[in-house]
Amino acid sequence: MSKSPAKPAAGASDTSPVAQFEQSLSELEALVARMEGGELSLDESLRSFERGIALFRGCQTALEQAEARVKLLLDPEHPESAKPFAQDEEP
Repeated sequence: MSKSPAKPAAGASDTSPVAQFEQSLSELEALVARMEGGELSLDESLRSFERGIALFRGCQTALEQAEARVKLLLDPEHPESAKPFAQDEEP
């Protein structure tokens, strides 16, 4: 009997960090819209707020990791000295 390649465990995430960020941001936007609608109970609002904070923190972490990768790409030998991109100024 031959072994087949190992498959990720059920529930294991095989989406890219970018896809995870976009999914979290989309969910966060939907939560905010529901909360702003004013039709949630206090308990639902609290649960939504807690979920929103968790999503926000996850997005913040993803953005910090992306920034670190960009800095590393800009100056691999000294990523801490890389400067952000300059905004294009209109003449």
